[in-house]
Amino acid sequence: MPNSFGRRKFVGYGVSLLTLTGLSLIGCESRGNRASSNQLQSSDRGEKTMKLESSAFSHEGMIPTKYTCDGADISPALSWRDVPEGTQSLALICDDPDAPGMTFVHWIIYNLAPDTQQLPEDVPKQEQLDNGALQGQNNFGKVGYGGPCPPGGTHRYFFRLYALDQMLNLEAGVNRDQLDQAMEGHILAQAELMGQYSRKG
Repeated sequence: MPNSFGRRKFVGYGVSLLTLTGLSLIGCESRGNRASSNQLQSSDRGEKTMKLESSAFSHEGMIPTKYTCDGADISPALSWRDVPEGTQSLALICDDPDAPGMTFVHWIIYNLAPDTQQLPEDVPKQEQLDNGALQGQNNFGKVGYGGPCPPGGTHRYFFRLYALDQMLNLEAGVNRDQLDQAMEGHILAQAELMGQYSRKG
């Protein structure tokens, strides 16, 4: 009798354990399905990535001489789209990471209005533009755009557009480090366009 009772007790315990295990697995599967559903909803919101383009050259294409120190040395036309909601200002940096010993800054422009969609060719090399945007100092020691002027070989020139959640409390003529510090923690989105330029040394 004790053995029979013990067996019944064991069998009952085993059934209960299996039932609890099954419920746990169902719960995990249910949570997993909810997680997958949440991930799908998060990735399927139709959010667009900000894009930066130029009518002067394609991404990874060659920059025409016109926009370099070997030509007129004027800035190329740029346009962009899909700026995220909540953007309060835009900033643009152009630099050359292939310069000897440093990343050479060619252009800094900031506090562009969030509804701005383009910059025309040949932006004036002055501290404040007619649209209210400010320009910083490049590594040529001048304000505004300074075109590609590599000492030799082919260099890459990155134009990066930043969507920011605030206007920057900066005066005109700041350098790259000052701009980076002011933008830290305020970048909502970023777009990149890279062009190349080659010249004989």
